[in-house]
Amino acid sequence: MVYTEEEYQQKRPKLMHELSITAHLLDLALQHGAAVNARRVTDLYLVIGDLSSMVDESVQFYWDMITPGTLAEGAQLHFERVPIKMRCLTCNQEFTPPKGTFGCSLCGSDQVRIIGGDEFRLDSIGVECDQPLEMEKGT
Repeated sequence: MVYTEEEYQQKRPKLMHELSITAHLLDLALQHGAAVNARRVTDLYLVIGDLSSMVDESVQFYWDMITPGTLAEGAQLHFERVPIKMRCLTCNQEFTPPKGTFGCSLCGSDQVRIIGGDEFRLDSIGVECDQPLEMEKGT
């Protein structure tokens, strides 16, 4: 990906934001791997809402850039996209709005609340261990 100087300056805050979040994901993966004496981290499962500013390809790009030489080198990122979900404050209907609209699909009201689709979270981490893991009671 090649940007002009102007394009880069416009995109820079977002790019740096995604780099810092990806670095945090790596920190979490390495902490988890160390906690269970993993040989390596194999997978990270991410849940990303459609309203989130995160771009799968950017996260993958930064992941590939920062993981070499770590337990997470070669780990696969799995992206699950979550659609926007809203609740109408007039008729209480829950709905997924058509792209580009936010009004209630039942009554047409624009008095709505976002109830899903804005999340970004690490759902689970896959690891490879030499010894089987013993799970603590309650986990």
